[in-house]
Amino acid sequence: MEKITLFHGTSSRIVVPTYGLGEKKHDYGKGFYLTDNLNLAKEWAVCKPDDENGWVHQYKLDTDRLKILDFQEKDVLSWLAELMKHRDASDSKRYRVLSKKFIEKYGIDTEGYDVIKGWRANASYFYIAKEFVRDNIDMDILTELLSLGGLGIQYCIKSRLAYEHLQEVQDGLLSVDYMEFREKYNHRDVSARQKMRELIDSDANKVTNVFSTLL
Repeated sequence: MEKITLFHGTSSRIVVPTYGLGEKKHDYGKGFYLTDNLNLAKEWAVCKPDDENGWVHQYKLDTDRLKILDFQEKDVLSWLAELMKHRDASDSKRYRVLSKKFIEKYGIDTEGYDVIKGWRANASYFYIAKEFVRDNIDMDILTELLSLGGLGIQYCIKSRLAYEHLQEVQDGLLSVDYMEFREKYNHRDVSARQKMRELIDSDANKVTNVFSTLL
């Protein structure tokens, strides 16, 4: 039996993880999202521009008998394909047509997994995604670009069994100061985008092995 500590950053003091709930348009679809990084959870708790303090809930996940899909162990294109299933990087007809082909070629069937682990697609990611689907980013620099984004790793609780294995830690609730961690959240995003733009505009970006050529 292996229990891991995870954190859920939110604007809500009361949270009840419930199987079947969640937004379809989140990174990995419906589910309950957590991270093993406390500081990131604090930033995510105040990511809404509402000037209100947030909360971090602490959990223990018993991973025994759980089937976990870890996108860090997969090709980055598989992760992008998973995001394309749930989130739109562009509203153009070209993207709608090509993304379907991309998913068919690189997508992974996630139905049999209890938990999905992988990067979190924050605002910085969408800057990359939009440039990628416009054929402005070479595949050779894609992984480096994502590392510059400081995306952080998240866990998505998917199955009924996984919800049963998740327990909130009593007395583990933390209050998050809005001003302190909203500033950190914004600084991370601004810094990431600047570094990304510099890499995209550099000679390292050959713009030959691009989105449309991967299909």
